[in-house]
Amino acid sequence: MELAYIPSPSRGVIHLGPIPLRGYAFCIIIGVFVAVWLGNKRWIARGGRVGTVADIAVWAVPFGLLGGRLYHVITDYELYFSEGRDWVDAFKIWEGGLGIWGAIALGGLGAWIGCRRRGIPLPAWADALAPGIALAQAIGRWGNWFNQELYGKPTDLPWALHITSSTDGRVPGYYHPTFLYESLWCVGVALLVIWADRRFKLGHGRAFALYVAAYCTGRGWIEYMRIDDAHHILGVRLNVWTAIIVFVLAVTYFVLSAKKRPGREEVVEPGADAADGEAEEAEKAHGAEKEEKAEKAEADSGETEADSREVSDEAGSAKKS
Repeated sequence: MELAYIPSPSRGVIHLGPIPLRGYAFCIIIGVFVAVWLGNKRWIARGGRVGTVADIAVWAVPFGLLGGRLYHVITDYELYFSEGRDWVDAFKIWEGGLGIWGAIALGGLGAWIGCRRRGIPLPAWADALAPGIALAQAIGRWGNWFNQELYGKPTDLPWALHITSSTDGRVPGYYHPTFLYESLWCVGVALLVIWADRRFKLGHGRAFALYVAAYCTGRGWIEYMRIDDAHHILGVRLNVWTAIIVFVLAVTYFVLSAKKRPGREEVVEPGADAADGEAEEAEKAHGAEKEEKAEKAEADSGETEADSREVSDEAGSAKKS
């Protein structure tokens, strides 16, 4: 008898009338909002304008979702195109199935388009978003908990995940909660990037590269614990190879960027300082105008009072006469 374990939800969707509310989708949406919120704060601190991060996210998020889905469908094609499967399910993104590798790759393309339209350097924008993306992943992983998926090997540890579903080949039992391990790891990655960025003033995409390298490190060992079906190359899971390759690329970029462009960008959004200065000048002008009107009103009030006194004095003189 297990004395302690992490229970799985009895279902991952609640129907509000004809509208299905899916836990997986909610986790993704909340993660996106957190990433944009934190990214906006960091962008403003770097000298950017309010709202720029959200404007570019309008391009990055749809591309990221498409890329994440494409990676999942391509690497797990048998789930949708093998005998007895319905290929239409490949479009049902709300039911789960997003690959972070594809999401970052195609999301980066969308961000590049948005940054190009705004005349903003993509590396600076990526640096601002890096810890927020890690937190978004931490939140999004809980969507796997709602779907009872992506768990590890059987265990009797107190934090074992209790799987109750038997669909799609699942065997009810107690397993390592790899979704939780990755979620906690992503929180740690976000804190690491925030600390390193403040300590070393990372710029030109190096904060983002640090996030990628740190995430790949954790994803590698967590992937080894998973027991869900996956493609293997030389006996190693495909996602482990992907993590190794992306880790090497991220570290290489970090080192070369530090040598070629040390320090941090002085200007991340051209015209932002000028716009802020114009807004400040307009505010000062508005304040001066209000002060001038107040002084004029006070002067007019004084003149009216003086005229009133003069009329009163004349009336008194006439009465005495």
